[in-house]
Amino acid sequence: MFPLRFSHSAGCASLLCLFAALLAAGAATAAPVAATVENATTPTACAEEDNVSLVLRGEGIRRMRIEALQPPYLDSIGNDTTAPDFSGCNFDGGAHPTDPAHKFKPRRVVLLDDARWRIVGMTLSSFWRPQQVPVRVGARTDRGFHMLQIFRKEEGKALEALVLYPADGYWRIKPLPEERFGDGVYGSSFLLGPVAQGSRPVVDIASIRIVPKPLAIHLRFVGGGSAVAKVSEISRTRTALDVRLSSPTVNARPFAVLRSMYVTPDNADVSEVRWQESSEAAEQVLSLPDLKTLSGTHMRFGRSLPSRHNTSAPDIVFGDFDDDKAPR
Repeated sequence: MFPLRFSHSAGCASLLCLFAALLAAGAATAAPVAATVENATTPTACAEEDNVSLVLRGEGIRRMRIEALQPPYLDSIGNDTTAPDFSGCNFDGGAHPTDPAHKFKPRRVVLLDDARWRIVGMTLSSFWRPQQVPVRVGARTDRGFHMLQIFRKEEGKALEALVLYPADGYWRIKPLPEERFGDGVYGSSFLLGPVAQGSRPVVDIASIRIVPKPLAIHLRFVGGGSAVAKVSEISRTRTALDVRLSSPTVNARPFAVLRSMYVTPDNADVSEVRWQESSEAAEQVLSLPDLKTLSGTHMRFGRSLPSRHNTSAPDIVFGDFDDDKAPR
């Protein structure tokens, strides 16, 4: 009887084929990670009031990407309208009449200034919340800022692309502006982390640490847990944050809220939502007043019609949701 012979190359090829088949099967059966959006917008006639609340929930999400993209109509406009419009408001640009007013000593501190970045901390004379959050930038520590501004240096200019409000957890991001629009303008803001609902939604931050190289913002939350937002790109096309949460999200509590303004389609910082239910699905679109709830793996909150308010302000995108378990 002849002894059995085993071909090493044939055996390895068979094992590789089996492994590839298993990976393909896993990829085919892995469900896309989706988030839901609930529209909690209220009507207003005031173009300086954040009446738009788009609440994001999901089960088991650990990673996501948040982007600010230039509005699709940008090339068709020559002028940017950035002046505030208080014509329909019951306040004139000062503190909102329903807000508390906690007093502080104003100051401005340059926390980092290197070849690529400038990071500035600002304390305002009055703010609606009393929280004074510790901040560390590189080896420097401070606290009590109401705004952390991040500027990207390009061709001898420092251009602001990101603002974080430590005391209430709000973020604003925007791409670097087209040269004809000067410094550009922010539009919608968002919250990231365990959202708490009060007179307006907030995220309570316990501490902030900013690592300059590569630029990343580390947050610890008052109720526990943390997040890291890596600043992956700041360009004239987009500003992008790649976010990782320390623990998976649960449906019972929002992990983000987009805040914005809508009066009419041509007087809004967001007037529509475009989304995909999966990476293979066709894009769908709804006007903001028609939106109740949706589920998707990619969602863009923005405008197709040029607005007479913050005309060049960016669209905001949430996507690339991941539970850290899906095949990569």
